[in-house]
Amino acid sequence: PVPLFPPLQNDSWGKQYSHALFKAMSHMLCIGYGQQAPKGMTDVWLTMLSMIVGATCYAMFIGHATALIQSLDSSRRQYQEKYKQVEQYMSFHKLPGDTRQRIHEYYEHRYQGKMFDEENILGELSEPLKEEIINFNCRNLVANMPLFANADPNFVTAMLTKLRFEVFQPGDFIIREGTVGKKMYFIQHGVVSILTKGNKETKLSDGSYFGEICLLTRGRRTASVRADTYCRLYSLSVDNFNEVLEEYPMMRRAFETVAMDRLDRIGEEPHSLLPGARA
Repeated sequence: PVPLFPPLQNDSWGKQYSHALFKAMSHMLCIGYGQQAPKGMTDVWLTMLSMIVGATCYAMFIGHATALIQSLDSSRRQYQEKYKQVEQYMSFHKLPGDTRQRIHEYYEHRYQGKMFDEENILGELSEPLKEEIINFNCRNLVANMPLFANADPNFVTAMLTKLRFEVFQPGDFIIREGTVGKKMYFIQHGVVSILTKGNKETKLSDGSYFGEICLLTRGRRTASVRADTYCRLYSLSVDNFNEVLEEYPMMRRAFETVAMDRLDRIGEEPHSLLPGARA
C-alpha cells in the first residue's frame, strides 16, 4: 500500500506534528480529504482548516434540524419533559406500581400527550378574544346542558370564563358526604353516581351538573359523588358561583329549583336551601 505521507523521521518536529494532527483529525472528524493527500505544509493546514469548517457546518446543520423538528411539536416535547419529572418524582418516593399506573393514566387523559400554559396564553389576549376561545372550547358542554340552552348568553359567558377543567378516574370520589363544599361541577363527558345515606344511587352523565346544593345552603355535602368512568368536568368555586349569581338572580332560582328536586329525592327537607339552615 502507498503510505499517506513519506517517512518523516528526519523532518522537523513542526512537520511531524502537523502531519500527525492532520491524520488524527481525518479519523476523528470522519471527513475525507479528497483523492490525493496534501503534500506540502500549506496544503496540510488548509486541508485541516477546511475539515474544521466542514465539521462545524455539519454540526450546525444537525443542530438546526433538531431544533426545527422539536419546534414543530413543542407542546408534546413540553409534555414529555414534564412527565419525565413526574417519573423521577415517583421513583424518588418509591411509589407502588399500581399508583404509578394510575398517575400515568391520569396524565394521558388529562393532557392527551400535549401540554400548554393555557392560563398564560389566555391572560395575554383581549377579553373579546378570550371569551370567544372559551365559548368555542366549551361548545359541547353548552350544547348538552339544558341549563345553558335557554339562558342569557352573557350569563353563559360569565360562567364559562370562571370554570376550571378537571379530570377524575373511575372510582374517584369527587365529593364526599359531610364535607364542606367549595365547588360545583359540570359534566362535559363521563358518568358519575350520586350516593346517599339510604343507599340510593342516581346516575348523571354528559350535560348534567352537581354540587350546587352545598353552595346554595352554605352547609356540608348532602351526598357523595363517585366517578364511574373517566370524567372530564368543569368546576366552579363557591366565590365565583355567588359572584355570577348576584348579577343574574333569575339563574339562582333555576339552580334552586333543581336543588329542591334533588333534596326531595334524597329525603332532605327543601327548606334546607335557605342560607344557614344546615349545620
